[in-house]
Amino acid sequence: MGRGSEGGPVTLRGIAERLGLDVSTVSRVLNGPPAERERAASQETARRIRRLADELGYRPNPHAASLRTRRSNLIGVLFPQLSEIVVATIYEGIEAEATERGLSTFVTNTHDDPALQRDRIGMVLARRVDGLIIGDAHLDGAALKGPELRDVPFVLVNRRSDLGGVSVTCDDRLGGRLVAEHFLALGHRHVAVVAGKPFASTGADRTAGFTERYREAGLPIPAERVSDSSFDIAGGRRAALELLDRPDRPSALFAVNDFAAIGVAGAARDLGLTLGADLALAGFNDTPLAAELPVALTSVRSPMTEQGRCAVRLLLRRIAGETPESRVLAPRLMVRTSSGDPVGPPLTSA
Repeated sequence: MGRGSEGGPVTLRGIAERLGLDVSTVSRVLNGPPAERERAASQETARRIRRLADELGYRPNPHAASLRTRRSNLIGVLFPQLSEIVVATIYEGIEAEATERGLSTFVTNTHDDPALQRDRIGMVLARRVDGLIIGDAHLDGAALKGPELRDVPFVLVNRRSDLGGVSVTCDDRLGGRLVAEHFLALGHRHVAVVAGKPFASTGADRTAGFTERYREAGLPIPAERVSDSSFDIAGGRRAALELLDRPDRPSALFAVNDFAAIGVAGAARDLGLTLGADLALAGFNDTPLAAELPVALTSVRSPMTEQGRCAVRLLLRRIAGETPESRVLAPRLMVRTSSGDPVGPPLTSA
C-alpha cells in the first residue's frame, strides 16, 4: 500500500487531508469504476490526486474495496472447451475488456455436458463472482433453469437459448444465408450441410439460414443432405464421408465450423476430389487457419473478439441493474479458392 511520511500506511484520508479534498472524491478518482472516475472531479483535481498518490506510493486495497462495494470484481466464464480456437479468441476479448475495466476473470470448461455445466456453475458461484458469462448454452437452456442462477446477473455469448436472456452472438442465420447466396450465384443446385450439434444455436441457426435461402430459391435441401456432427475435424470428416461417398454426391458443401470444414477437405482428398473444382466448400468463423490451408477456405467471418468484449459490457449493465437488449453482430463472407468457379448460371431467383 505504501508508507506515509511518518511510516504508517498511505490512506485515502491522508491524501484527502493533504489536498484539502473530501475523502469520497479521492476514493472515486483512485478506486471507482472507470466511468465514475471520469465524473468524480475536474481533470486538474484528478491529476493532483493521482500525482500525490504516486509520490506517496499509494496502492488500493482490493479486499477493502470489495467490502465497501460488496463486489468481488471477478467475472465467471463458462465455455465448452477453452482450447478450441473460436472459444479462445472470444475469451481473449472477454479478458481484454475485463482488464481495461479493472476486473478479473475465472474461466472453466464444461465440455458441453449439461450435468457438468450445472456443477461448474455452482463451483464458479462459490467463488463469489459478480456475474457470469456463459458460452456453452444449449438451445433448450437446460443448465440455465436452476435456482442458483435466479438472482445472478449473466450474459450468454456466442450461443443463444430458446429460453431467452441477454446474449451477444454473431448473426449466424445471416451467415448461413451468405454462403447459400454464394453457392446459388455459382450455379450449385445439389448441396449439403455439415450441420454441427443440434443443441447449439450456432450450428442450428447457420444451417437454418442456409437451407432457408435454398428453399426460397425453389431448391429445398433433402433431410439426408443435412448431417449433424461434432464441431471438430473428426466430426466433419465423418459427416463428409457419409455425404460425399455416394453416386449423387453434392457439388457444394457448407460446414458450419472451419474445423469441420477441414475434416471435409480431408475426406474429399481421400475420395479423389479436388476442392474448388470437384467440390465447392465453405466454412464458418474465418479462423486464422482458413486462409492458410493448401486450398484457401471460403469462410464466414464472425466478430469473435468483439463478441467477448461486448459480453463484458452487457454483463456490467446487468450487474448495475439494467436490462440491456441482446446484441447480434454482423458476419462477412470471405470468398477464397475452395468455393471455386461458377458451375452454371446463377440460381438466385425463386
